[in-house]
Amino acid sequence: MKPSGPLFTLLAGLLLGIFMLSLNATTGTKVKSSYDGATATPTPTAPASTPATSTTPPAAPSPTPTPAPDSAYAGRTADDTAAVSVSVRDGKAIGYFCDGRSQESWLKGDVEDDGSMRLTGENGARLDGVLRAGKIDGTVEIRDRTWQFSAAKAVRPSGLYRSTAEVRGAKIDGGWIVLPDGRQVGILNRDGKPAAAPRIDPASGAVVVDGTRLTARPVVP
Repeated sequence: MKPSGPLFTLLAGLLLGIFMLSLNATTGTKVKSSYDGATATPTPTAPASTPATSTTPPAAPSPTPTPAPDSAYAGRTADDTAAVSVSVRDGKAIGYFCDGRSQESWLKGDVEDDGSMRLTGENGARLDGVLRAGKIDGTVEIRDRTWQFSAAKAVRPSGLYRSTAEVRGAKIDGGWIVLPDGRQVGILNRDGKPAAAPRIDPASGAVVVDGTRLTARPVVP
């Protein structure tokens, strides 16, 4: 009996498939899908930027002003015709200008933290100075005349002294500047009349006026 057409075609296709499988096994060829094992390549990420660091150093703190030290200062005018003394305490100052004969002036005022001072007295008297490095340099203006002066730090018994009292019915007011070299410059007023002052004992401040013993004491503001 002769095989039919469709059966023959089926057998031919089967044989062809077996042949192709044998060929693939022999050559080792493997058909791979284009999606098999595909891995996405990550997109590179830009590194995060680092904040810029300032190289400017921090500002230094302002120095704290130092108050003027408490002390007395004594010296001479530049022309050596008079003496000047200033006593400083707690930012206050009392100054004294004296020529040892007839001209004198008491002055007072404040001392700034930078050492500058402006002291004023009667009849428009004025002392402008700066305390620096243990001495006061400045000017004194009295009755339209100006003197330059320099006053060094005074060590006892040098410094500024004053005595007020009533002796035999007269009002006594004396001022003394004891200089570092031991010299004394002072004026004694009797009822407002100036004259050269007698010497005081620097150790005790004792002084005799018209037969009466008085005590000149250090001047502090």
